[in-house]
Amino acid sequence: MTDLRSTPELDAAETFSFRTADGVDLRLRRVGPVDAPAVLLVHGHGVSSEMFALPEIRNITDVLADAGYQSWLLDWRGSCRLPYNESGSPYTFDDVALYDIPEAVARIRDRIGERPLFVVAHCIGALALSLSMTAGLLPGLAGVVAQGVFLTPKVSTSARVRVLLGSELLGSRVSHIESDFRKVGLWSRRTLLYAALSRKGDCPDPTCRMVHHGWGMGAKLFEHDHLDPRTHNRLAELFGAIPLSVLPHLRQMELAHAVVRWNVDDDRYAALPENALDHADRIDCPVLLLSGSRNEAWLDSNKLCCEVLSARNPGLDVRYTEIPSYGHLDTFIGRGAALDVFGHIVDFLDETSARSA
Repeated sequence: MTDLRSTPELDAAETFSFRTADGVDLRLRRVGPVDAPAVLLVHGHGVSSEMFALPEIRNITDVLADAGYQSWLLDWRGSCRLPYNESGSPYTFDDVALYDIPEAVARIRDRIGERPLFVVAHCIGALALSLSMTAGLLPGLAGVVAQGVFLTPKVSTSARVRVLLGSELLGSRVSHIESDFRKVGLWSRRTLLYAALSRKGDCPDPTCRMVHHGWGMGAKLFEHDHLDPRTHNRLAELFGAIPLSVLPHLRQMELAHAVVRWNVDDDRYAALPENALDHADRIDCPVLLLSGSRNEAWLDSNKLCCEVLSARNPGLDVRYTEIPSYGHLDTFIGRGAALDVFGHIVDFLDETSARSA
């Protein structure tokens, strides 16, 4: 099997490696009480499952364990702890929706039996999850929490233009964008490009400036002051490379204001709907849509999603909660997220569990 990068944080938990149907090696970690309801945690792009398990703060797995839930942390193919963003074959989020998430759910179900299984997904992980769910590939989930975005992606005009330029102008010349400025160095032929991408912001750390403003896409990924200094000091560990090959799929989704399939002429992906929003009636569990009030990455995408789903699918249990003063990623990695954010998630899980008991 492909050598998966190992870290002390990953090795400290019970870890399961598995291979998807298209031959990609992924990883799950299980933490929390035995014989408890399970929660699959799905990270965003360019980070890893470590975003849910930061040891310097009271993280979501700590809170879930105290509330009586078992966490399963997935590293899908977009994880910075796996090699695929830098050296793997190009992929789209169709692959994540068709292979990664359903296979992870199947592996968890093999271990937990009939116990309830929830999913908490962030950003691109939530987009891929919505495509899996509306394809009918994840029946019987107990409930879903989607942070930042779900079925109706929406970005600012400036971000849209930057994604267009990035995919058209850089895609043929640069395969991926590094987050850690130290990996670029001062004498690389790409130094000026990375300097331009990381020019925004007042922080003296160029890696922070790079990721804080979305790798040059013009949208802040977090509220800088919400980070614990220890988290800030290891941003280069927490963020990895972003492959530019995924940008055309993101651009297509945003233009449609819906999660759409990229591989429309490839029969291997025929199980996925061409437009996920048109098949939202396949969602068979309660959904909590979360977003920070200062989310510059996806604006009010989840508020819009709640309104659209409530109008088009009135039988669906969907609700929207906005977190005051929070941005996008700080809803999970912020030093105060345990107090300000995670309680909403636990309350939703508890309420849903009680109703189905």
